[in-house]
Amino acid sequence: MEKTKASQIIDRMMEKDLFSQWLGIERLEEGEGYCKLKMIVRPEMCNGFEIAHGGISYSFADSALAFASNSRGRHAVSIETSISHIRALKPGDVLVATAVEKSCTNKVGVYEVRVERGDELVALFKGTVFRLGVSW
Repeated sequence: MEKTKASQIIDRMMEKDLFSQWLGIERLEEGEGYCKLKMIVRPEMCNGFEIAHGGISYSFADSALAFASNSRGRHAVSIETSISHIRALKPGDVLVATAVEKSCTNKVGVYEVRVERGDELVALFKGTVFRLGVSW
């Protein structure tokens, strides 16, 4: 089965994205302006409170943003991001990040990324990207 353009782009991105590889990201679904990822929180991702460092869920959501925003075929880089950490995460937690495009113009894209543990929302991330004139 032939891969979609979005999948081919994300393949190329993941190949060089050593940090996303270190996170243990598994790709579940992807399409133009959309990406769904999965990862498991590991003990070395935790802080002194024995909960996942905030940078873990942030980085996970940021990877989903990167893949979703680049999936349309133009290089996109984040220019503003924010996250609300809603629930603490522990080692062994299975997380799913779903990035959905909310707006996309010639120059700017806006995305929402929901990070969930089962049916529970654990973090909500918003990202704005600048779409460069460079094609994949």
